[in-house]
Amino acid sequence: IGCDRSKNLVDICGEKHFQAFVCDALSVPIRSGSCDACISIAVIHHFSTAERRVATIRELARLLRPGGSALIYVWAMEQEYKNQKSKYLKEKNGNKNKDKEMNTGAAQRPLSDQGPENSSQDSAWSDQLLNDSKDENCGAKPAADFRLPVHTNRTSFHSQDLLVPWHLKGGTKKKEESLDTELVSGSFKESQELSPVFHRYYHVFCEGELEAVCRSLDCVRVQKSYYDQGNWCVILEKL
Repeated sequence: IGCDRSKNLVDICGEKHFQAFVCDALSVPIRSGSCDACISIAVIHHFSTAERRVATIRELARLLRPGGSALIYVWAMEQEYKNQKSKYLKEKNGNKNKDKEMNTGAAQRPLSDQGPENSSQDSAWSDQLLNDSKDENCGAKPAADFRLPVHTNRTSFHSQDLLVPWHLKGGTKKKEESLDTELVSGSFKESQELSPVFHRYYHVFCEGELEAVCRSLDCVRVQKSYYDQGNWCVILEKL
């Protein structure tokens, strides 16, 4: 049985005769200890605090029977690992000058195709941090003085916390509701007219971070931790 936060995606599962329902990963309406195995793919990196990420894994463990297993995938900060580029970095769209253009910090450019967990990436950074507080006695900037960077398509990550833009696919209402993404050509202004843009939060994990979060829970043990095409992955066993 599957679950997702998006009703539209769950409806697609129903159309394909799969069992799925809408829920929040922090509160899954399934009886404790009732699952032999659970899979969480490209979910936990969307939670914006360390506490919520831990709580999500704890909730996943709650569902498992003793001896049950869980597989977790999250997007990795390291898109180049052991001298090998991830599939995500390799899949550039062929523009030799694109990387230089993307690093200029100029206006946002068109989206490209899907990333390692099926999200379209923007190809520009948003505005950098705002000016320092004018109050010299203030040791830290107010939270409102910060903006998250928007990820540059097909490049390595420069921040663990960032925004990833999505274009909704144009066409019929049904297709729009499916939340598919598309390759948009032309200027950014033109792409905005073609389809609305949404920004999704991501926390990309550094090496060892996901494993350390899992080891902080006394209800599970880490059976295996590994890197797979731009993702950090763990297999857990419920104690």
